[in-house]
Formats: sequence, structure tokens, C-alpha cells
Amino acid sequence: MTKTGAPSAVEGGKSESRSLRGTIAESLASDAARFSDRDRSLLKFHGIFEGGDRDKSRRLMVRVRVPAGRITPGQYLGLDDLAGSYGDGSLRVTSRQGLQFHGVAKGNLKLLVADINHGLLSTFGTGGDVVRNVMANPVPIKDSVHARIHDDALRLSRLFRPRSYAYHDLWLGDEKQYAGTVDRREIEPVYGQSYLPSKFKIALATPDDNTVDVLANDLGIIALFEEERLIGYNFALGGGLGFRPDRPKTFPFLAIPTCFIEPDDLLPAAEAVVRLHREHGDRNNRDRARLKYFIAEHGVAAAKRFLEECLGHPLADPVPQPVMEVPDLMGWHAQGDGHWFLGIPLPAGRIADSETIRLRTGLRAVIQKYWPTLVLTPDQDILLCDLPAHKRAAVEADLRRFGVQLAEDLIPLERWSLACPALRSCDLALAEAECVQPAILNAIAEVMAGYGLVKDRISVRISGCSNGCVRPYLGDIGLVGCALGCYRVYVGGDTRGTRLNSLLRDRVALADIAGVLEPLFALYAAEREPMESFGDFCHRVGIERLLSVV
Repeated sequence: MTKTGAPSAVEGGKSESRSLRGTIAESLASDAARFSDRDRSLLKFHGIFEGGDRDKSRRLMVRVRVPAGRITPGQYLGLDDLAGSYGDGSLRVTSRQGLQFHGVAKGNLKLLVADINHGLLSTFGTGGDVVRNVMANPVPIKDSVHARIHDDALRLSRLFRPRSYAYHDLWLGDEKQYAGTVDRREIEPVYGQSYLPSKFKIALATPDDNTVDVLANDLGIIALFEEERLIGYNFALGGGLGFRPDRPKTFPFLAIPTCFIEPDDLLPAAEAVVRLHREHGDRNNRDRARLKYFIAEHGVAAAKRFLEECLGHPLADPVPQPVMEVPDLMGWHAQGDGHWFLGIPLPAGRIADSETIRLRTGLRAVIQKYWPTLVLTPDQDILLCDLPAHKRAAVEADLRRFGVQLAEDLIPLERWSLACPALRSCDLALAEAECVQPAILNAIAEVMAGYGLVKDRISVRISGCSNGCVRPYLGDIGLVGCALGCYRVYVGGDTRGTRLNSLLRDRVALADIAGVLEPLFALYAAEREPMESFGDFCHRVGIERLLSVV
């Protein structure tokens, strides 16, 4: 089942990189404005991303790994300081529970990465062909269920951390000491010398909280409990949403339940799935390098056999599980220990000050004053946790002094919207996303209001390209950039993260998006069943019926 033929240029770059060093040290020491193409590819392993030619300043983006999205108040305040010293004055919560710095100058890279590590965080492995930031249920409920999920996420993150010393050598040591030296060939027990054929994503969920969109991951782990006793995990394999619309052999795909894993087998079973991808992923064609293409071509039975060979024993089929749900985490919620957490919506995940809303300053002031534990969510929001009940009113008052908008200030359309940075910093983007999110939502909300739908929970996910980092193919409405100012419009996903939506219209101008959706809202208002969501309605009536009215 291994692909034959010449490996891609990226594969050659990895195998010849001296364990991810390349010539990064020489480039850092030079006056050159840009890194070489090969070093740009290697920099992603270190969590550093160079923008495209449209960014004339050659500023970079740096991504921080935050397993399960958990971060201490001291760590957050340290990162906030660094955003002002080395970035553009903002932090950004990603759709994988990480944090990003934008607008970083090349000369500040080493200082920034070193300072991030001084705060006991890291950028290593947030990009490149390795297991990315491990996601998990963000809800900070104080019980054995959520404690186990968090612990599992940390154990998986440690297991799949790259072992190369290159990160330490380049960013925490003296890069001149290692420039041009003989390769020390650190052992990568999971990845091997050439690492994986592509990135690999892992998320953990429980049926009652699929905030992570678990089926969009290469390995989706659904933990199953009887009350608070863990009985095991259903493993779903092959999720991945990015594709190339101009290349028919690429497609978005949801992970397929493959097997049931006993509690003690979590780590070896997860490692076996990663080894499956390492050994059978396509290293010749990066367009088809994700695990989903192996699953689509060979089926879950072949994948299960591979896992059984690795583990040395048969695996049970997936066990029945409850329907997946996605709870609303915004606003106040009891933690189960007498304390509360407050979910604060962040527009497109951006933590920045504006003329009217001093979000970054307000968050900093509240975190300094109340010292809450923080959780970053896959919906690009933030949870302030471990707050005493008697401090709730004071926390709200302090946030509102800075103009910070809370959940009750937003309509559902705003609360359930995601957007990627797009042209602001990504060289893959074809259209804007974050920058046009307010205008798109305002236009759609105005149309919805005309049909009495403004209070309906409808998710809109806006991506600047078809790679779909904010998972647009799972939204009630997905908007995917295909050219400057133009978008593909998808409809029919569900609120549970278990169904792909369908293409409604191609190349819709930004100003026309709300108008294209208006006939669908009219039909939905007239014909929906009781408690039926917009995505479920679109799926039930079918794309042909929807096309007949637009």
C-alpha cells in the first residue's frame, strides 16, 4: 500500500535537513529579508510562518503550542507582554486552541521564541509534518471525566513532541555553534528521519461536548464514560477538511469510527495510527498526503488490521455512543466545585484594542486582578476559570469598563462565527476573512431579521482559502475564499460537527453573499419543522431544492 515514485521536494528537504536545522541559523545571522524556500518549510516545524509577497514588510507569524488550550494567568500575561514587544500588539486564539503572534520582525524571532520558552511554553511542532497541537474539551468542569480528558491530552502531546535538538540549538542556544556542523542525527522514534508525509491532527471529545469538531481530525478520539468511570475510546480515523477544488482527487472528509480502544491502550494505539500515516501516507503528492486518502482508498478495515499488528492483539469494533452535542460555553457556568467560569467571545480570536473596545487591555487588567486559569477554545474564544461566585459581578463590571462585549451583547450569528486571518498574514489566502467578518455578519443578520430568524443559532465560518482552517465545511454556512472578494458558499452542516455541508454557489461576490442566502432563509422560515436548525433544514430539503430558489 506504500506509494511508489519520486518523493516530493518537501520530502527531500526534510530528509536532508539535519534534523530540522537546514540553513536556518545562517539565514538568521544574515541580512537577507527572506528565508529560502527550503528553510521556510522547515521553519513551520519550529512554529514560524513567513507571509506571502503581498506582505512587503516580510513580517512573520509565530504560533504557540497550548495542549488542550490550558494556560496559566502568568503565562498569558507574559505572552501579552511579548505581543507588545515583538509583535503587532495583538494575540490571536487559533481554531486549534493555540495562540499566535503576528507582525514579528525577523530580527526579533530568536528573542521572542526564547522568551516564550522561558514561560514554559513552546512553538515547536505547531506546524510542519508532525502531530499538531492536541485539542480537547475546553470545559473546565471539576470532575474525574474532565480531569482525565485533560490528562490524556497532555500525555498525547508529550508522546508526539519532536525529539530533535534543533529547536533548542537554534532558538535557545547559540546558533553560530551549530551552523555547518556535522548532523548529530537525533532519534525520532515515532516520526523517523523524514517525519510524516503531512501534518497530523488529534482531538479528544466526549459525546456531550464536541466543541473540538473531533471528526475533522486525522485521529478523533471519543472518550466514553459510565458516570465518571472511563470505559474506553472510540477511535475515528481520517478526518481532514482542506482540499483543492480544482483537483477532483482531493476532498474534505470526516473521520470514520474504526475501533474501540481500552483505557490502558490509548497511547500505544494513538502511536500506531501515527505510524500508519507515516508508513502509508503519500510522500509523492502532497495534495493527497493526509491520512484521509488512505482511509478513503483502502477503508477502515485495512487501517484496523495495521493497528492490530502494531498492538499485537485484536481490536473491538467501535461501541455505540450518544449523539454528539456542542454546548454553548459563552457566559457564566458553574464548574462543579463552587467556582465559575466566564466564556468571553473574541471576534475571530483576535485579542487587540480598538478605539471603542479595549479588549486586550481589559483582559489583562482582569487577569492581573483575579488571577483566573485560562482555557482557549476551538471556537477562538477564551474562558476565565476558577472565579469565586461572589466576584462575578465585579469581573463583569471591570470588563465593561473597557468596553469588552460579553455573550449577552451578541446575537447568536456573531457568537457562532469563526474566521481565519486570511490575507492579513497567510500566503495561502485568496480572499479576506477576519477583516470582512463584521460586514458579512451584519449583512446576513439584516436579512435574517426580516424573517424573524435573528435569534436562531446559525454558524457562519469564513475561510480565506479552501484549506479551511476554521472548518467551514462543517458550518451551517461556510464561506470559502476563491479569489479576491469572491467566495464559495456552502450550506447544510449541523450544529453537532458530524456532517459536511454542500456547495450552493461558486464565486459569489462579497456584497452578494447575504442576497444569495436570503431565499434560503425565506424557505426555512416558511417550511422548517419545530426545533429544526438551519443546517438540518438545508440537509433535509436537499441541495437541488435549495438551488431551485437561489
